[in-house]
Amino acid sequence: MSDEPGPAAGFPVAAEANAVPPGRCARAWARSKRGLSSADLGAVRFFSRAGRWRVGRGSAALITRLGDGWLYPILALMIVAHFGAKAPRVILAAGLNAGLLHCLYPTLKRLIARPRPFHIDARLASRARVLDEHSFPSGHAMTLCGVLTPIVMAWPDCLSAAAALMALMGWARIATGHHYPSDVCAGVGLGLILSYPISVWALA
Repeated sequence: MSDEPGPAAGFPVAAEANAVPPGRCARAWARSKRGLSSADLGAVRFFSRAGRWRVGRGSAALITRLGDGWLYPILALMIVAHFGAKAPRVILAAGLNAGLLHCLYPTLKRLIARPRPFHIDARLASRARVLDEHSFPSGHAMTLCGVLTPIVMAWPDCLSAAAALMALMGWARIATGHHYPSDVCAGVGLGLILSYPISVWALA
C-alpha cells in the first residue's frame, strides 16, 4: 500500500474538476447546428419573398437557367473580345475548372445528402427546374466561381463585376428555394480553392 496521501474526501483532483460532463459537448454542438439550420432556413424564407412578384420570380428563374450552362458561352465570347491572343489560356483554365468542379459536386451532394429548402418547408415553392435532389454545396455557385477565378486573375479590373455576378447567382439559387446561404458560401469557397491552382498553372 502506498504511503502517499490521496485526495481529501469531497475534493476532486484537478483533472476531475475540469472534466467536461459526458454529452455536454454533443448537446452544445446539436444546439448550434439547430440554430444555424434555423437561421439558414429563415434566410431562404426571406429571399424567397421575391417570388411573390413576377419580376422577382422571373429574374431568379432566368439567372438559374443561365447558370445551367447558357452563361458560359457568353463569358467565352467576352474573354475572346477582351484578351485576344491570351484568350485561349484563360478559356483553357476556365474550362478545366468547370469540368473538374462539375464532376466533383454531384459526388459531394450524394455523400452529404442535404435536402433542398423547399423539401423541408412546404411554404417554399421551387421556382425553377432542379438538376438533382440535394442541396449542399451549390453546384451553380461552385462552377461559376471556378470559371470566374482565372478571368479575374487575368483581368483584375473585372473583380467588381465578377463579385456582382456571383452575388446575383447566389441570390437566385436561394430565392428559387433550391439552396441555403451556407450551400452557396460552401460552393464559392470550394470553387475558389480548387480552381486557383489550375488557374495559376494555365495562366503561367
